[in-house]
Amino acid sequence: MKPEQFVQALAEKGITLNESQQQAFAIYFKELVEWNEKINLTAITEEEEVYEKHFYDCITAAFYTDMTQELSICDIGAGAGFPSIPLKICFPHLKVTIIDSLKKRISFLNHLANKLELTDVAFYHDRAENAGKKEDFREQFDLVTARAVARMSVLSELCLPFVKIGGYFVAMKGSQAETELKAGEAAVALLGGEVESIDTFTLSEEAGERSIVQIAKKRKTPKKYPRKAGLPNKEPIE
Repeated sequence: MKPEQFVQALAEKGITLNESQQQAFAIYFKELVEWNEKINLTAITEEEEVYEKHFYDCITAAFYTDMTQELSICDIGAGAGFPSIPLKICFPHLKVTIIDSLKKRISFLNHLANKLELTDVAFYHDRAENAGKKEDFREQFDLVTARAVARMSVLSELCLPFVKIGGYFVAMKGSQAETELKAGEAAVALLGGEVESIDTFTLSEEAGERSIVQIAKKRKTPKKYPRKAGLPNKEPIE
């Protein structure tokens, strides 16, 4: 997907990028590739692949979730800023918080935010299991996103504690979403969520299938969750 195809594909979905937004994605690509030589941010570095498998893929969340209103978003394990920074470029009014466990990635995100002159973005070096216990973060966000971080049973414990009641956890998954969700049903319910929708589509023949899972936060998450670092992955609620 060439940059101009990316712009056209988004326009077809009702997302119009002006010149400065297009320029922001060009800078994002350049910085991602340059920093990737120093720290491991992505295995995908070809321009057309980055535009399709990272930038466009991230924005597909907005095809199924209304991003046009003012929302506070927390992105768990965003790595190089996916999906929240591409969404922020498209929807500048979003208030974005990223929590990531690797300090080098946070350094990259701070550098990128300066380059792109982003406002209302905050980056925290922490594990989700720790941050989810803190008052500043716990049940504070309209929307919590995660893209390919862990399977649903684990991800629910890492993400749902951050979602305010009435808000949503949006998980961006591959072709195993339905299977993962079946195994994660108990975790979703226990942590205060209810699955509202699963939208599955093919990104492209080469990139394969994607699913956007929307989980509504209906009840408060019990105080004991998330459990201490490493435990959700080691002993998932299933």
